[in-house]
Amino acid sequence: MLRANLISWDNGVGLSRDLALIGAALGADADFAVSYTKRGRGKLRKYGRPVKVFAQSRWKAVQRWFGAEPFDFNIELEHIWPEYASWARRTVLVPNPEWFNPRDVAVLGQVGLVLVKTRMAESLFNGLGCPTAYIGFTSPDRLDRGVPRERAFFHLAGRSRNKGTAALMALWQAHPQWPRLTVVQSPRVAKTVVKAGNIEHRVGYVSDDELKRLQNSHRFHLCPSETEGFGHYLVEAMSVGAVTLTMDAAPMNELVRPDRGILVPFARTGTQGLATTHYFDPPVMEAAIEAMLALDEAELARCGDAARRWYEANDAAFAPRLRQVLKAAATHGVG
Repeated sequence: MLRANLISWDNGVGLSRDLALIGAALGADADFAVSYTKRGRGKLRKYGRPVKVFAQSRWKAVQRWFGAEPFDFNIELEHIWPEYASWARRTVLVPNPEWFNPRDVAVLGQVGLVLVKTRMAESLFNGLGCPTAYIGFTSPDRLDRGVPRERAFFHLAGRSRNKGTAALMALWQAHPQWPRLTVVQSPRVAKTVVKAGNIEHRVGYVSDDELKRLQNSHRFHLCPSETEGFGHYLVEAMSVGAVTLTMDAAPMNELVRPDRGILVPFARTGTQGLATTHYFDPPVMEAAIEAMLALDEAELARCGDAARRWYEANDAAFAPRLRQVLKAAATHGVG
């Protein structure tokens, strides 16, 4: 049996979702035993963490003295945590390039294998001289066929500042003739509530049941991400069979293709961490929205069905691929 220890911030959003998805994928195979080292935030945790990690490491050293085996893998999400290196035979990283910082780059040599979610990340980490293996990724299935669909637009901003939210709402305000755009955004990042006749800006807590209803009730999902580590809100949109718009840039266009969504060319770029960020030009986005509005019911159904089929195939492939990569790494001593 292979013992995997998953290490990550438990942030209540994307990383917590990643922990759950990886844990479920490995836990479904009797050849794996999964443990979790979840890191929280806050000053008390920050200053108490070194003491806690030291005590845990000493205890694990005592356990090994009495014959206990170390983990086969530390699987570290988004960042590298050198203080846990002695806990496992191999350190494996699952990065999000946009959050990979200089401190991580400095200790990258301690990582034996990088598991990448996208081909863009594969290229980046190969370029840094790292052994890499493509695992892809998945997202929770949000489909509820019992929810009536509307020809309206949905944008799930959440806590992220990389979703193009402000520019999107500014464009919508300039087009009062467009249908309703519902925007769900955390108060942590929303500076103010936008008030417009065709914008429903929901700032604050939205229950998961209500969020799922919103995802299913809107035919169009707008996801003009500047960059993504994977793209959960794109994949969740495709899981409900929505017509999904995103930027025609990696890694977003690895997920959304012209046969199952709408791609918008970018006008300019920037950088964040190891990633390139992408920004749309308002007239180009305006033309894309008008094209979406012109789609008839048959075209909407065709695009949504293709998105759903892609979601099902991608979801089915993820867990076996992840398990196969880790088993091969253990067998051949990689990592």
